[in-house]
Amino acid sequence: MVILSKKQLAMILSRLKPFETPNFELEQYQTDSEIAAEIAWNMFYRREIEDKTIADLGTGTGILGLSALLLGAKKVYLVDIDEKALKIARENLKAVEELTGENLSERCVFVHKDVLLFGDKVDVAIQNPPFGIQGKTHADRAFLKKAFTIAGIVYSFHKAESKKFIEALAKDNGFKVTTYWEFDWPVKQTMRFHAKKVHHVKVGCWRLEAA
Repeated sequence: MVILSKKQLAMILSRLKPFETPNFELEQYQTDSEIAAEIAWNMFYRREIEDKTIADLGTGTGILGLSALLLGAKKVYLVDIDEKALKIARENLKAVEELTGENLSERCVFVHKDVLLFGDKVDVAIQNPPFGIQGKTHADRAFLKKAFTIAGIVYSFHKAESKKFIEALAKDNGFKVTTYWEFDWPVKQTMRFHAKKVHHVKVGCWRLEAA
C-alpha cells in the first residue's frame, strides 16, 4: 500500500492503540495522529524518510516511528525504557501491517533500553520526549543531547515556550534550528489529576540540523 496523502497517513495513525496505563513520571501522553502525520509528511517531502535510517527516541506506542516506516524508511529503531509501551508499539506495528498489507517488521527494530544508552548512528532522530513537568526535571534536555550525538538531523517536540532554551542548547552542541512548527496539542483526560476531557497545550516541533 502506497501512502498517497497526509490525510491518508493521519487516518491510519488514528487507528493506533494508545497507552493503556500511562506512566505519570514518564509523561506518557499520546501524540496526536494529525500532528504526527503533519511532521512525518514534511520529513518525507524533504527526502528525510525514504531509504533513511531513523531513530524514534522514547517511542511510546510507536506513532512517530511507524509513520516513518509507512513512508518508506529503510530502518527504524523504536527505543523506549518502558516495556509496556513497547508491547503496545509491537501491537500497533502488526495492526498497521494488517491494514496496509505491507511487511514492515523486517525494517523495524524494537529497543528496550534507556534512550541515553542508545548509541546507533542514524540519519534522522525524531522524538516527543518528556517535558520535565511531572517527571525528571530537564528530561527533554537529555533527550536532545542524545539525539545530537547520533543524528545529523533531529525533529523534536517541546513546550512552545522553550524556544530560547532549544536554540541555545542546539548552538552549544553544533546544531542550528532550521524550521519550527507550533500546534495546539490535545492532551486527553488520561491521568487522574486531569480535570478536562481534553486540554490544549502550545507545543512546538523543531527541526535541527548539524551546523
